[in-house]
Amino acid sequence: MATAAAAAPAAEATLIYAPLTQRERLHTYLKRLVSAEAMVRSAVGASIGQLRDVPPEWREGTLGFGRRFGSSYAEYTVRETLMFGSSSALHEDNRYFRCGETGFGKRLKYALESSFLARHDDGTRHFSFSKIGSFMGASLISRIWQPPSSSGLVHAGSGFGISMGVSAGFDVAREFVPDLFHRMHGSRPF
Repeated sequence: MATAAAAAPAAEATLIYAPLTQRERLHTYLKRLVSAEAMVRSAVGASIGQLRDVPPEWREGTLGFGRRFGSSYAEYTVRETLMFGSSSALHEDNRYFRCGETGFGKRLKYALESSFLARHDDGTRHFSFSKIGSFMGASLISRIWQPPSSSGLVHAGSGFGISMGVSAGFDVAREFVPDLFHRMHGSRPF
């Protein structure tokens, strides 16, 4: 079986990868729906929309931000639901595992690749059809509740790109922030 780094500093030992059971997959899905990460991702998405004033019909200010946040959270929920179903069917594990190697470049490359790759039951990493498909599907489905200025494939593509960029940013943070926390506080990371 292949090894995968757990959420531990790169210098620590790696763990043997074990595929998720269906019960663990369901638990992870439900936990992610109401996690702090879900709220932060939704706030980041709403902030990007607020800065770009997209869609303009939602205007600026607190009410506009609230609408964008709600839309971003709804899209996140759709994406996670699509990913839960498709990753179950395709035996893909889209959780992030830290690199386990040293060197900034190697770790950055690994983190960015993780935005497009998933582990299979044997622990190997391959293109994640469930992740990419769910990001695109959620971007398309979210056009249903978007105002006319944000409907259409061009806006869905833009939403897909922004969502993938935010996802890549979170993966980079997952790789490096625990080390920073460890250095600053002299304790074990998360």
